[in-house]
Amino acid sequence: MIVDDSAIIRGLISRWIEAEPDMTVVGSVRTGLDAVNQVERVKPDVVVLDIEMPDMDGIEALPLLLAKKRDLIIIMASTLTRRNAEISLRALSLGASDYIPKPESTRESGAAEIFKRDLILKVRQFGAGLNRAASPVLPSPALPRSASYILSQTLPAPVKFTLRPFSPNMPRVLLIGSSTGGPQALMSLTARLGPVIDRVPVLITQHMPPTFTTILAEHLARVANRPVREAVQGEAIKAGRVYLAPGGLHMRVARQGDANVIALDDGPQINFCRPAVDPLFMSAIGIWRNEILALILTGMGSDGMRGGKDIVAAGGNIIAQDEATSVVWGMPGSAANAGICTAVLPLDQIAQRVLKIFSGEHA
Repeated sequence: MIVDDSAIIRGLISRWIEAEPDMTVVGSVRTGLDAVNQVERVKPDVVVLDIEMPDMDGIEALPLLLAKKRDLIIIMASTLTRRNAEISLRALSLGASDYIPKPESTRESGAAEIFKRDLILKVRQFGAGLNRAASPVLPSPALPRSASYILSQTLPAPVKFTLRPFSPNMPRVLLIGSSTGGPQALMSLTARLGPVIDRVPVLITQHMPPTFTTILAEHLARVANRPVREAVQGEAIKAGRVYLAPGGLHMRVARQGDANVIALDDGPQINFCRPAVDPLFMSAIGIWRNEILALILTGMGSDGMRGGKDIVAAGGNIIAQDEATSVVWGMPGSAANAGICTAVLPLDQIAQRVLKIFSGEHA
């Protein structure tokens, strides 16, 4: 179902979706109220929900839609403004599955093509997971209880992996990569990792556009009660701080004189993303070598797997989020299936394991 007050946007998205052999548009409406009134009749699997609409906006319609169909997948769509970024992140805490930035104008051919590609990818990935619904993700203290479920209460069957033995080197850095479902997971995780943040630098790449990463950094700082900011070109990397890759820029680390520093660039997308996780993971090896602990959290695709392989080859360790608590088990699943993980854990157990590792307990 497409919910947008712009007839042009509804028409564009409808044509894109209908051109895909495995997708069908079951409804196209102009307000949140129309969507709420029709959702039980048309029974969509996925709703693309605009934020700003007459009669009833997206944030008001969201809980009403989920009340009528608890397992409904809702993708929030908005232009890149600070207000819309705030609303989109709030929507994730209220049960939306994902967000997608809309181009300012449909005349921007490059932006429109990226929007089309990302939208089709998200709809297809979520559709593929309908029979593999995820279990609750534990909400952070800052999130309402309604955020604690993502798709449904049905647990997938346990999956067996080949796990690597833990490399006993004490990490000097914590790296985190995430995508779809990542903001909720990062909120929950960073709220519990204060002692680790105090001890080592924490660097995070979350697939997100500009403005959204600014807001996410502010939210993470509140729940962590530690300094969290978008990384700045050339700034020194220090313990006690969390560095978040800015939207639209790859974040790497480099050596400059006697200091480890942030290196940002707007080069080509990697794994269809910018920022991407692999550049961070790969560049960290040159600085911290075998003293790296990296976490690969919920997300689409396989970003982080290649860099994770290099970290393991250098003697570091990888922990991946399990399928049951991931919104989409793409990135962590790729790492798990590649056999590079020392552990594959539910989200609520990852923080506990990380705290143990940094206290010297490796089991």
